[in-house]
Amino acid sequence: MKSDSPVMQTAGAAHTRTVRKAELVVALCDRVGLSRQEATEMVKAFFDIVRDTLALGDAVRLAGFGVFELRDKPPRPGRNPLTGVAAPIAARRIVKFRARAQLQVRVKRCQRAAL
Repeated sequence: MKSDSPVMQTAGAAHTRTVRKAELVVALCDRVGLSRQEATEMVKAFFDIVRDTLALGDAVRLAGFGVFELRDKPPRPGRNPLTGVAAPIAARRIVKFRARAQLQVRVKRCQRAAL
């Protein structure tokens, strides 16, 4: 069953749906009344700003939604799962998302309604 609104379902649901940029554009056109070109530019600009801010090493805080922040993972020992040979895993920097309380409450409310 496909929903008209771009709402991503949880992994525990019957199926998982991915919201694509094109769906965000359509939602902006419908909800805000922007033209398709304006909505496309707005979505692109939003993701560019988030990407550029993270690239500079800063966190992105979205009030009522959550925080995208960088986390450094140290090097660690690992192994090739096919051969069992030891292989070091290099240090790396990852993006971590932490949902704010308001988002967590809303997700829980949606999960209960789906049951």
